Amino acid sequence: MRPLRIVIADDSVLLREGLQLLLAEAGHEVVASVGDGPSMVEAVLAHRPDVAVVDVRMPPSHTDEGLRAAVEVRRAWPGARLMVLSQYVEVSYADDLLTTGDGGIGYLLKDRVSDIDDFLASLASVAQGGTVLDPQVVRQLMGRRRDPVDVLTPREREVLGLMAEGRSNAAIAGALTVTLGAVEKHTQRIFAKLGLLPDDAAHRRVQAVLRYLRS
Repeated sequence: MRPLRIVIADDSVLLREGLQLLLAEAGHEVVASVGDGPSMVEAVLAHRPDVAVVDVRMPPSHTDEGLRAAVEVRRAWPGARLMVLSQYVEVSYADDLLTTGDGGIGYLLKDRVSDIDDFLASLASVAQGGTVLDPQVVRQLMGRRRDPVDVLTPREREVLGLMAEGRSNAAIAGALTVTLGAVEKHTQRIFAKLGLLPDDAAHRRVQAVLRYLRS
């Protein structure tokens, strides 16, 4: 395993120092160690590490700041590799995180870190672009059975709402003051999240609008 450059984000100083020691002993370099979401975003975008280890719950509300920060990083840098750690499964932003970028995402419960060899192997896999999900996370994500429209981001719902009004991509771009390319990317992500494949017999745009109206 080649040495990795790593950012750690966790509000627990004890856990940060423990992870830093563990990673250093494995031959890796911790280039930044921070305790909140905004600092994590800043550190990752400044250092561009091979992978960042991020706690889900950080100040100020200790709910899902780490996940939201991870999503923010991936939107700014789609190639970022992120290993999310959590005491409990928190799925509020997990879908957004898993549908950004091109892989390189891990989501493990913190008790998995106790198996050091397995954790280090998972970290290396994520750094190489793999996806590593804790079995409990998978069960939670698969068990929600949400309306597919619910997984869309606010901007994607906005685009889909304008599609439902019969507007073209060019008209949507004008209404939202964004580029046509940005709208096309949003529509492709909408189709992907709704499971509308390019070879669907029905027109994907019509099907997406129908799902939006039924939601």
